[in-house]
Amino acid sequence: MAYVIGNDCIACGTCIDECPVGAISEGDIYSINPDMCTECGTCASVCPNEAISLPE
Repeated sequence: MAYVIGNDCIACGTCIDECPVGAISEGDIYSINPDMCTECGTCASVCPNEAISLPE
């Protein structure tokens, strides 16, 4: 299951450069393409707002 970015996203851009497969897209709130996400968790580990997680 792919990681998701929640409403706490502040669009800081930290996660985009860290994603090894380029699955994250910019916007008011960033989004992760579930077909590209490899579930590595790198984005979640660098997010300063803890806005990225696995869906429950």
